Amino acid sequence: MLAVCTGRSERTWRLVAAGLLFASLGGVPVPTAVRAQAVDTEPITEQSPATLERRSERGPVSVRVTLEPAEPRIGDPLTLRLEVTAEAGVELLMPEFGQSLDRFAIRDFVPRETIDGDGRTLATQRYILNAPMSGPRYIPPLAIEFVDRRAGMRPAPEGEDAYEVLTERLDFEVRSVLPEEADDEVPEPPLGALAPLGAPGTGNLWYWLLILPVVLAAAIGGYWWLVSRTRVRRASAHERASARLKSLMARPRPEGAEAVGAFFVELSDLVRHYLEDRFGLHAPELTTEEFLDVAAGSPDLSQVHQGFLRDFLRRSDQVKFARYLPAADYIEEVLGTAGRFLEQTQETARSPVSAERGTR
Repeated sequence: MLAVCTGRSERTWRLVAAGLLFASLGGVPVPTAVRAQAVDTEPITEQSPATLERRSERGPVSVRVTLEPAEPRIGDPLTLRLEVTAEAGVELLMPEFGQSLDRFAIRDFVPRETIDGDGRTLATQRYILNAPMSGPRYIPPLAIEFVDRRAGMRPAPEGEDAYEVLTERLDFEVRSVLPEEADDEVPEPPLGALAPLGAPGTGNLWYWLLILPVVLAAAIGGYWWLVSRTRVRRASAHERASARLKSLMARPRPEGAEAVGAFFVELSDLVRHYLEDRFGLHAPELTTEEFLDVAAGSPDLSQVHQGFLRDFLRRSDQVKFARYLPAADYIEEVLGTAGRFLEQTQETARSPVSAERGTR
């Protein structure tokens, strides 16, 4: 132990002596004391992402809406939280699921409502969203309604059913994952310019005269093969969807929120893949509102069919994200409607007018 301490002391004095000699030679003032021990440093902690916040208030109701993070990159989940506080005796009417949020993909939704010891109502709605693309984006104003049932207070404005509080719009920027200077970079060609071809000789001419019919025959054969394959694929879209629907209908009807949610996930997947195979609509890759916009411009879907899709897909979103539990007769109704939709759209060529007449 003494030898170790002696060795350390000797090395320390050597370092001090070397420092004094260097300072005297360089004209640097000699410090009055030299610390041999290391200085502890605290780790630098990264701050949490900034949060956008807006507050609104009307009478006995106060509203706070937040968005986090304030500067997301494309692909980052956005947490939107709506917090509403109402005095005792005030009835709150929170926004419906997905109200004004059609431009975002909704990944999760959690509503909650409690009453504190003073009788005040504390209601929250939390959304997990995804932005469809980078660039300027915004959360539109959200509408909260309430009825003032306190003694001596007017329940609602004259001629209206309830009071209304509107949140302020939340503007933010979704950044791209690419560096800003990436758009200005032009990739250089990896190879130089090709040398010019020489003039064809007589041998080359005979060669092309012989090979040209073979190339044309192969191209025509490949074209007809692709056309026939496409026809077979589109003709079998109805058969594949009908087989999946028949298997789904043969199962026992789901009971409970989890089983009903799984049932509607499978039925929604069936309808979306059928639309992709049958009409070339990339339904599985789009959100509900994006797909409905595409379907509205499709000449292959009648107004009746678009109405079925609109009601079915939005009901499915309510079951999957808002934990909405439909009645048992609605499950039977939607299975029957889905079967009729497959039958009415199975033909290769069908005008919107004839499709609409066929549903009457």
